[in-house]
Amino acid sequence: MELSGKNVVVTGAAGGIGAALARRFHAAGANVVSADRDSARIHKAVDELLRDATNPARAFAVVADVGSEEGNASLIREARALLGSIDLFFANAGVGMGALLENTDESTWNTVMNINFHSHRWAAKHLLEEWLDRGDGYFCSTASAAGLLSQIGSATYSVSKHAAVAFAEWLAITYGDRGIKVSCLCPQGVNTDMLNPPSGTESLDTRGLDAVKASGNVLEPDDVAETVYQHIVAEKFLILPHAEVAMYEERKVADRDRWIAGMQRLQSRIINS
Repeated sequence: MELSGKNVVVTGAAGGIGAALARRFHAAGANVVSADRDSARIHKAVDELLRDATNPARAFAVVADVGSEEGNASLIREARALLGSIDLFFANAGVGMGALLENTDESTWNTVMNINFHSHRWAAKHLLEEWLDRGDGYFCSTASAAGLLSQIGSATYSVSKHAAVAFAEWLAITYGDRGIKVSCLCPQGVNTDMLNPPSGTESLDTRGLDAVKASGNVLEPDDVAETVYQHIVAEKFLILPHAEVAMYEERKVADRDRWIAGMQRLQSRIINS
């Protein structure tokens, strides 16, 4: 898919990977709706996009909370009003919360599942009628290497990201022959607030963050966005900015018992370090 002239929505676009995706798509000539629940930051991010007077592509900020079905439906309605139609929807918003099963309350489970997984199906639900009618549409989602492997420490993050990958696969299988294209981003460590949370903010527990940092290189958001852009142009399903994730997944599939034992050792090493 060539992005020049296309209409794109990116959620969770006030910073990190989302802001980098919006920058890359806009630089490629796409009209971009950047959405986030943080009003001040999303307007600042879009103001930065519009500073390039040589780029005729449009950019809009929309304040949206995708943690509910109505939040997704409202965002899609507003994006259509601004753009006319949506060619590519990138469900990037995500949260890193929760610890061990015995230490995570139901409210945290609901928040994480709503934003990391249910927001994807709610968005797709409200996009599909338009896309199927015209026989064309592109749905992208940000999951995580944790969705292919598992996240040490946080049950909520691991389960929600597995669900995100499974939904993307199902969407591609079910509607691929009707013109719907799907990509799923599964990064490992990226230099964002999720991996390096500001003091006082709720985040994954330290063992989970340490495990990510110990598993491979930490990439910059702009590097991830460039990889995503190239994969969307090529219309590839699985986007792995960290090459080692493919190797880890192969080992998991080849011998799950051995892989689980290795993950147990990694967890033990982090706890005892």
